[in-house]
Amino acid sequence: MSPSRPNYSRVWLTFFRNSLVREMTFRGNFLITILTRTFYFAANLVLFEIIYRQVPDINGWTRWEYYAFMATGMLINALVEAFFMPNCANFSELIRTGNLDFALLKPIDTQFLVSFEKVEIAMVGQVALSIAMLAWSITELHLWSELATPTGALRIAGYFGLVGCGVAFFYSLMIVLSAMSVWLGRNQGLYDFWFYITIFARYPREIWTGSMTAEVIQDAFTYVLPILLVVTLPARVLVKATENPLFVGLCVGSAAVGLVLSRLVFQVSLRGYRSASS
Repeated sequence: MSPSRPNYSRVWLTFFRNSLVREMTFRGNFLITILTRTFYFAANLVLFEIIYRQVPDINGWTRWEYYAFMATGMLINALVEAFFMPNCANFSELIRTGNLDFALLKPIDTQFLVSFEKVEIAMVGQVALSIAMLAWSITELHLWSELATPTGALRIAGYFGLVGCGVAFFYSLMIVLSAMSVWLGRNQGLYDFWFYITIFARYPREIWTGSMTAEVIQDAFTYVLPILLVVTLPARVLVKATENPLFVGLCVGSAAVGLVLSRLVFQVSLRGYRSASS
């Protein structure tokens, strides 16, 4: 008789409960993380408030449109850091210490276990701040009446669908990078890589114009590695109600292809893994 398949939703809920218990055990760290993220949020808001007091828009993005974009970027970043960052960052330690052996022996998909074992509960605060800022921006843009229509409902659905594509895309990048630890032995550059990559995603795609270097960055991070696209596109669909169908296809396609390629890279890396006992 073959063993029953694990209930992945129940396993994830167990992971979540364990993470919640761990966070509540160290409440000081939990509160400091929330305060730090709140300060970062406020600092960004103050910075762009100063900028928008001097100019009416930045390459077509008005104050509240940009705040909706900023909220979208923070939301995607918070979801990735809450569910995937701590796990992917820990993958190289599993390899170095040999603890990956225990993960491989468990009757569950190894990538699922490596990706979801820990949840950064404190990032829920940033998710809440992002959603609040998005709602505030929509209010100031007087979009609630538009979004209450059937067409508006499609815009909302498209927004959250594209946010999901952004999360999937960044998760794929993380898995590929962390899987390289199998060959490199140790990969401490994950957080640095994430920081440098998300720098480009902090500003709308339209801002990267005006010079040859900016145009190269825009094209490279739109068509080759669509980092600019997966954050800018959801905000444009929600607040501007218009977007090139090609870009929508690129965003969805990059998320799908990224998930498939990251899965292949992860499986190949496991075949190259030498256990602690070997």
